Amino acid sequence: MKITKEQVEHVAKLARLAITEEETERYSQQLSNILTYIEKLKELDTSKVEPTSHVLPMKNIFREDEVEPSLPREEVLKNAPDRTEEFFRVPKIIE
Repeated sequence: MKITKEQVEHVAKLARLAITEEETERYSQQLSNILTYIEKLKELDTSKVEPTSHVLPMKNIFREDEVEPSLPREEVLKNAPDRTEEFFRVPKIIE
């Protein structure tokens, strides 16, 4: 399918785009190539292809929520640059 320069100019005007004559010719050719390729794709038999929303098969990635042992508090806090009793000390960010 051939897209004319007039059609490109019309769409550019609707989109409020200022394009040069060179851009008009280039876009006309590029859009024509895209539509020609789409016409070519329409020739394919896709009757046995199931519609999908993703290219890759999707599956549930959730796991059961299970309680697991955590690190001991003292072991975690020994790596803290600053601490107070059993907590991390952080800079005050709220006045």
